[in-house]
Amino acid sequence: MRLRLLALLLAAASAPAAGGVRVLVVTGGHDYPPSFYTLFEGHPEIAAKVDPHPMPYRRGDLRPRYDVLVLYDSVQEISEAERKTLQDFLESGKGLVVLHHALVNYADWDWWCEEVVGARWLWKATPARGKTTWKHDVVLKVQRVLDHPVTRGIERMDILDETYKGLWLSPRIRVLLRTDEESSDGPVAWIGPYEKSRVVVIQLGHGREAHLHPDYQKLVRNAILWAAGR
Repeated sequence: MRLRLLALLLAAASAPAAGGVRVLVVTGGHDYPPSFYTLFEGHPEIAAKVDPHPMPYRRGDLRPRYDVLVLYDSVQEISEAERKTLQDFLESGKGLVVLHHALVNYADWDWWCEEVVGARWLWKATPARGKTTWKHDVVLKVQRVLDHPVTRGIERMDILDETYKGLWLSPRIRVLLRTDEESSDGPVAWIGPYEKSRVVVIQLGHGREAHLHPDYQKLVRNAILWAAGR
C-alpha cells in the first residue's frame, strides 16, 4: 500500500515541463524500497508516471502519451495484445530503459530477449550452461568501458548492489560499464541490439544503496534522456 501511494504521488507531482521527456515507469512482480522513486525526483526535464502491473499495457496505445518506458518490473507472462502494445511502442522509435530485475522479464519471448534487450535470464541449467544466479550485498568496482552520452560524467564507481551471473548475453550488445567482480558476468550496463529504438539496459539498481548513489542516479537520468533522443 505504501509503495502504491508513493507511485500515485510521484505521478501527480510529475506534470511535464515544456518539452520534457514523458516517462512511463513500469513496476510489479518484485518488491523494492521507496528509495527507487528518488531516481525521478528533482529533474524537471523528466516527467515520470508509475503504473504497476497488471495495467501498464492495458490502457491503450502508449505511443501518443510517452517517450520512454522505464522497466523495473519482474514479470514472465503478458497477453499477446500486451506484447503488441509493447512492440508497437518500440518499433515506432520510442525509447526503453531496463533496470535490474526487469532483466528477468519475458524469458521465453525470443524477440524481446535476443533482439531488444540482448540478454536472457536462464531459469534452468542445461547441458551447455548453468542457470542464472544472483548474490546480495556485493561491493562492485565499476569501470566505464565506452564513452557514450549514457556514461557521461561517470568514470568509475564503487557501489553496494546485487550481482547476476550466468545470463545469456548477445554478442551484439555494446557494453558501457563493466565490473571484474567474480559473482557478476562483467557487463553491468549496455546498449541493446535493437535498431528501431534506443535501448539501455542497466543491471545495477537493487536497493537503497544503489538508488541513492549519485553516479547511479546520473546513469539512470542519462539513460532516459538518451533513450528519448535528447
